[in-house]
Amino acid sequence: MRELTEAGGRRRDQIIAAAMVDVATELRLTDPSELIVMIRGEQAANIADLVNSSGELFFRGGALRYALSAGCDVQWDTTPVVRLDMEFHYAAVSAFFKLTIGRKRAGVEVVEVLVDGEDDLDDAIKDERLRGAVAAARAPPRKLGARPAA
Repeated sequence: MRELTEAGGRRRDQIIAAAMVDVATELRLTDPSELIVMIRGEQAANIADLVNSSGELFFRGGALRYALSAGCDVQWDTTPVVRLDMEFHYAAVSAFFKLTIGRKRAGVEVVEVLVDGEDDLDDAIKDERLRGAVAAARAPPRKLGARPAA
């Protein structure tokens, strides 16, 4: 049973990771020193604004949120790495995950996936619900030069 859970966890990591590529790329445009100052200064509202503005480019409003916990690894001989706890909520599906962003790479570790009102779902159904919720939460593509809807 444990192997199924681990395999399900890897599949969910892949689903969320694929969904987060554009968001992570957008977040990486932020000056790392500014992001580190926000994290070390416990400026949760500023980090949430940054995550919201990056997420809303690719997801419907409110689908992706900063989960009010972050950390960073800063050492003299390596590039900084930032970790953000994140939440995805859409279509009765909630996913809680850690997003790690480095200079060239980003990674995701899904902590938990919940489906409202359904406690005993097997891994395959959870994966399918998550995949469907992520697809449904995607913001419609914008035309080049179009302004976002108010």
